[in-house]
Amino acid sequence: MADEQKNNGAPTPAAEPADDLSVTHHEVAGLRYTATAGRIVVRAESHTDDAFDGHQAKAEMFVVAYTLDGADPATRPVVFAFNGGPGSSSVWLHLGVLGPRRVVMGDAGALTPPPYGLADNAETLLRHADLVFIDPVSTGYSRAVKGGKSKEHHGFTGDVESVGELIRLWTSRHGRWTSPKYLCGESYGTLRAAALAHHLQERHGMWLNGLMLISSVLNIGTLEFHPHLDVAYPLFLPTYAAIAHYHGLHGDRPLREVLAEAEEFADRTYPWALARGARLSEAERTAAVGALARLTGLDPDYLDRVDLRPEHVRFFTELLRSRRRTVGRLDGRFLGWDADYGREHWSSDPSLDAIMGPYTAAINQYLRTDLGYRNDLPYKTLTGDVMPWSYKEFEGQHVNVADKLAAAMRANPHLRVQVACGYHDGATPYYAAEHTFAHLEIPAELRGNIEFQYYEAGHMMYVHEPSRLAQSRHLAEFVTA
Repeated sequence: MADEQKNNGAPTPAAEPADDLSVTHHEVAGLRYTATAGRIVVRAESHTDDAFDGHQAKAEMFVVAYTLDGADPATRPVVFAFNGGPGSSSVWLHLGVLGPRRVVMGDAGALTPPPYGLADNAETLLRHADLVFIDPVSTGYSRAVKGGKSKEHHGFTGDVESVGELIRLWTSRHGRWTSPKYLCGESYGTLRAAALAHHLQERHGMWLNGLMLISSVLNIGTLEFHPHLDVAYPLFLPTYAAIAHYHGLHGDRPLREVLAEAEEFADRTYPWALARGARLSEAERTAAVGALARLTGLDPDYLDRVDLRPEHVRFFTELLRSRRRTVGRLDGRFLGWDADYGREHWSSDPSLDAIMGPYTAAINQYLRTDLGYRNDLPYKTLTGDVMPWSYKEFEGQHVNVADKLAAAMRANPHLRVQVACGYHDGATPYYAAEHTFAHLEIPAELRGNIEFQYYEAGHMMYVHEPSRLAQSRHLAEFVTA
């Protein structure tokens, strides 16, 4: 009643959303740094019939930023990092490889039991660059503002615009326009990063120094298994061979020897055999089946029955069926069990099952106890709430942002790209990434701006300790080059 009288009977206006940031100070491996965790309000300019409606709040996006104390921001690089999904928070890169703390969970065949722990990450990229971890809208603690529509952010363009605006806002508020700037994305986050490189140039005049693309997919068409569309089958073949090798189906042959044979077959004979269809002679088909069986570890009769086309989840279900085990998609080194070994597709990905618990427990504990950020919303590590994800911009064609990356590189010839691939990654196979970059529309002079790094692990290659150490070194070398 008192509020109504103060406002002459009008309802009290809703409070404008505001940033809620927690600032703490830490030290790890001799590095003194400041951590800032919380939600930043992202706004957009709005117009109605050419009339300016103001700078209206659209989302509250969760960020964890680490800045080295005493560093010169003019020369200190800053890395903006995010994962993929769509629907994934940034927890994997944050607590897996880049941040000052990391998850302790073991590895394939030697997982640690719950409860899980955290350890100092002496190899953190913070040693060489400030780090800003971004959770896209509806992941982590990020949400649309009260009364706002989440689906505006659940699609290619809306996602790029909201993440891009957050990057611009953080850069401006912290006086980092003249700092070297990098994007680090994983999985769908690589597609986001490539699109952002172009978007930030076109929308904000922000030129980047580099992109770090971990488990890259810029052209989703290279990963799609459709009837009468055979692009994906050869591109997945070397990964199938690598996974078969890991599980002992290639004897004592060196991995690189197996991969070389698989790549040669995937380049030449396999696409030809698929394209021939019913025109293959009986001898040619028998030879193709035999080569596929040798490389993939699958039964020749099975390969004949699927018409030389083993789809990837079918492969993970079929490979070790005789042992009554299933194989991971994100990381083919992980094994699982199923309730029914006659099914066509396993019921869950054993590699995702292995990592969800440790990372979810770690981020929830770490944010509250170490970084002092408290929020009673659930932290969405990986969510389907963003679905259906809109690709309306690509109606009638494959989702492909390689052209945007190429345009960004042509405009900014200093833009460098590092592509990190796991040989046992069955979600974004390394040979598909090589295929995409081989077709990138850039001049020969810019080919030297692209480097590939390979690891004997999967999609989150850093869960494998030797790969984590190697990747940390490669990322540091890239940022400091």
